[in-house]
Amino acid sequence: MTDLEHYLHATFTFDQDDLVKVSALFRKKTLNKGDYFLKAGRQCNQLCFIQSGMLRVYANVDGKEVTQWISTKGYFVADLSGLLFQTPSRWNMQALTNLELFVIERTDYNRLGEIIPKWPETEKLFLAHCFTMMEDRIFSFISMTAEERYHFLFEKNRELFNQVPLQYIASMLGMTPETISRIRRKQLQ
Repeated sequence: MTDLEHYLHATFTFDQDDLVKVSALFRKKTLNKGDYFLKAGRQCNQLCFIQSGMLRVYANVDGKEVTQWISTKGYFVADLSGLLFQTPSRWNMQALTNLELFVIERTDYNRLGEIIPKWPETEKLFLAHCFTMMEDRIFSFISMTAEERYHFLFEKNRELFNQVPLQYIASMLGMTPETISRIRRKQLQ
């Protein structure tokens, strides 16, 4: 069983037949470090599951790159607005490392309801999961100090801190690189 199949089975309790049907719609794709999965202004026609590697989701705002998220193994990634509503993406999605992905095209994603009768319920759970992750991020921004956000991310995603440039982590946490450096120095004291 692939990591994708494990995730689908564990998260959405697909039975074996449905698991085979869904996973057959995904194809393997690799990206080299620096390659783009999606560029801002284009439509997102794919949903990907990260098998290995890291993908940075960012936007250019007033000439400055703002990192929204860094996705790692075991995450689904797409511009949901673009995937579901066919709007141009505001996000760039770029490989920070070599990536192995499982990708489903929008046309196949849209056919899932025909293939799997319980798909509407499953999709609702999937979107609710995405929504609650976003709620948690918003809550952390309005309720935690910069230092608390740093420690929370560090505890949940330690691998980022050894493999990702600090300016991307700082941006993702809504702080400057200088602030993140101060927090790190304070930790070492």
